[in-house]
Amino acid sequence: MTEDRLQAVTDEVVASFAETKDDRLREIVTSLTRHLHAFARDIALTQEEWEAGIDFLTRVGHITDAKRQEFILLSDVLGLSMLTVGINAPTTANATESTVFGPFFVDDAPEVALGGDIAVGVKGRPCWVSGSVTATDGSPIAGARIEVWEADEDGFYDVQYAGDKLAGRGWLSSGTGGEYRFWSVRPSAYPIPEDGPVGDLLHATGRGPMRPAHLHFKVSAPGHRTVITHIFDSSDTYLDRDAVFGVKPSLVVDFAEHGPGTAPDGRELDSGWASVAFDIVLEKL
Repeated sequence: MTEDRLQAVTDEVVASFAETKDDRLREIVTSLTRHLHAFARDIALTQEEWEAGIDFLTRVGHITDAKRQEFILLSDVLGLSMLTVGINAPTTANATESTVFGPFFVDDAPEVALGGDIAVGVKGRPCWVSGSVTATDGSPIAGARIEVWEADEDGFYDVQYAGDKLAGRGWLSSGTGGEYRFWSVRPSAYPIPEDGPVGDLLHATGRGPMRPAHLHFKVSAPGHRTVITHIFDSSDTYLDRDAVFGVKPSLVVDFAEHGPGTAPDGRELDSGWASVAFDIVLEKL
């Protein structure tokens, strides 16, 4: 087909959406059509490659279930997740930066008290996490909902365990002065799931699956913009090659190591433990 005839196909499809009542939906589907068709023309997509792409997306759908979101993983490794995060980032300079949501969040995490333990026996070095939640003007935010989740020292989240155990995750409320504190385990680097189609893509393109050690946060409060972010261990060797491109300099923090003794909450520890401090700043709506 000539370029004119190829363009006519695109124009016909775009025109088919002209009566879409929702303006934003019409904008999305017409732009998607133009860019998708331009991509196919640009690489001269073959029938066999088109079929391989359909098969790949079908396999992504088949492996996705209530505990594994392969489509989010695909979005992550293609950088689309971080691009979307950037497009929708807070505009106030001192607000905590956001990063990828990831595929391992669950809605029914248990509540823990201020100073409680989210680890619930998962493998790892005990880690005391503390900080404050404030607005961009410095005022403390009491009662902010702080949801946290992380992998164990072997790189597995609870949703990857057999059964329905919830561990390494929880939520708590900031105190009257905006303060928060809890026990977890020191995060470790781990590979993203690579036993499915997204792993096949990484292997085929010579990319690594590793994510640097991190702890997930989702923090919300009335009248403020919710932030979804991580803190990354500054000593990790994978900071410059995160498989999902989620690292931002402002989110890289130092973890301190301590020997046996008394922790900040009075807990006596017979072995070593770690600690980290991270202050969270929410943008006002």
